[in-house]
Amino acid sequence: MTRLLQSTCLLLLSLLFSCSNQKNTAETAAAPTSDYFANPEQGVQDGGVKMVPIQTPKGTFNVWTKRVGNNPKMKLMLLNGGPGATHEYFECLENFLPAEGIEFIYYDQLGCGNSDNPQDTTMWSLPRYVEEVEQVRKALNLGPENFYLLGHSWGGILAMEYALKYQQNMKGLIISNMMASAIDYGKYADEVLAKQMDPQVLAQVRDIEARKDFQNPKYMELLMPHFYAKHVLRLPLEEWPEPVNRSFAKMNQSFYVTMQGPSEFGISGKLEKWDRKADLKNITVPTLSIGAQFDTMDPKHMEWMATQVQNGSYLYCPKGSHMAFYDDQSTYMKGLVTFMKGVNDGEKEVKL
Repeated sequence: MTRLLQSTCLLLLSLLFSCSNQKNTAETAAAPTSDYFANPEQGVQDGGVKMVPIQTPKGTFNVWTKRVGNNPKMKLMLLNGGPGATHEYFECLENFLPAEGIEFIYYDQLGCGNSDNPQDTTMWSLPRYVEEVEQVRKALNLGPENFYLLGHSWGGILAMEYALKYQQNMKGLIISNMMASAIDYGKYADEVLAKQMDPQVLAQVRDIEARKDFQNPKYMELLMPHFYAKHVLRLPLEEWPEPVNRSFAKMNQSFYVTMQGPSEFGISGKLEKWDRKADLKNITVPTLSIGAQFDTMDPKHMEWMATQVQNGSYLYCPKGSHMAFYDDQSTYMKGLVTFMKGVNDGEKEVKL
């Protein structure tokens, strides 16, 4: 009886010790999330907003940034598309990244949203924007131990260019819904997307473009249901999320037309001949490319991009379009989080 009692006591102690260890382990794993809303800043609190002075050839201007959360190891800076839209269409991330303990940073590029607008088309320059991103990175104290950069659409072009020059300052790169060639993008728009459109609608669109009558309200009346709702955001137009409508309503048309051109089919502005396919091999930082079945960009091209960078991963969104973080939200967010946590754990090519 004594030995049985001793054995029982030892078993109970063992179980208690095991439970205690499991609890400590769980608490340790949860620590980053519990610290997520810790505030590292001193002084008057302003919701994480920081205006960053940017030095340019035309003088000093201020750009707007806002930090959400606190994680010393994973800080994701967002580059919006358009060109000329705002950070606001990324607001859906607030429903996903805080729960994963991932800090993220909204950023309106010069000429966009809450940032200064010099109203000078000579400022809409890809090399200048690369230097702007670098100045913002320095001002926010981001570095290779924590700095992830996500560029969507035009922001993907900017992110690629930034990585090709400054990847030593990065921990991870996400190229969302953007091909590595404006030339190939133009071909995809003409040879694939245009052919999917109703021929009568396409004829009217082409006629307006041929006459360069882009201010004609009929142009957008045709494009919104027949192009945007099929390839930009696959939701009924009346159900488009408010942050998307708010962001698009603030589009800097000068920036957009200067870089993209006035047509929705391909690029005809400053980016018309942009092509970095041959240079992808020089990107060594862990890189995630994201493509979607119904995107304005060729998902096969984005899959190919992941094979060209030295440490590439590919995320495919089978239900998504250009804004797959809304119309294939679960796939997009799960893949983004998995990639960032994988890189944080030391993986270079993350299985998604």
